[in-house]
Amino acid sequence: MTVIKINAITVPAGSGDELGRRFAARAGAVDGQPGFEGFELLQPTDERTTWLVITRWADEESFEAWTKSQDFSNAHRGASETAPASGHGHGHGHGHGHGGSQAAPGDSAEAGQRPVGMSAELWSFRVSTGSTDS
Repeated sequence: MTVIKINAITVPAGSGDELGRRFAARAGAVDGQPGFEGFELLQPTDERTTWLVITRWADEESFEAWTKSQDFSNAHRGASETAPASGHGHGHGHGHGHGGSQAAPGDSAEAGQRPVGMSAELWSFRVSTGSTDS
């Protein structure tokens, strides 16, 4: 059954567009990972400064395998500078650890860029029920 990982990334006011640009620059980077089903970056439409990174995985094992892969390490290099590490980091800090704070892939210090996020928290869900129409 599908596993949903949500990384809630808090950025300073006015920094969200940079976070969006960094994620856009890496679009498709996770697409080939076994068990990966999809990704969305949700931008707040109100005064909030927390963006949500939603990833869907076939199962927990697929997600865990990705967080332990070289591709994951390469994508999240520098992410630990953003927030205190807890769990094992899904950088995904995406905070794809086990409920801890972490940095996000689009939030890494790649190419000499400073991290955008101030903190990140990973939430994990599985689909319980839903509509039949997509």
